[in-house]
Amino acid sequence: MARIAGVDLPRNKKAYIALRYIYGIGPTGAEKICKRLNIAESKRVQDLTEDEVNRIREEIDKNWQVEGDLRRVEGLNIKRMIEIN
Repeated sequence: MARIAGVDLPRNKKAYIALRYIYGIGPTGAEKICKRLNIAESKRVQDLTEDEVNRIREEIDKNWQVEGDLRRVEGLNIKRMIEIN
């Protein structure tokens, strides 16, 4: 099972669908990541090589704000908006 950004991706799903399990990556973002890294749409998570998983992990770390960081930023934005009414 591939673990990316602290999330275990389901093995039986296609890669671009499994990436959606990561908070902050939606359908469009998942497709962009796969196209940028030349990962076929039909490729399943269990068929990804270690190199491909590492490339996905690096891409998300460098260019995407996901999981804990995104939740923290959203929480702070909500608090700020409540304070300013």
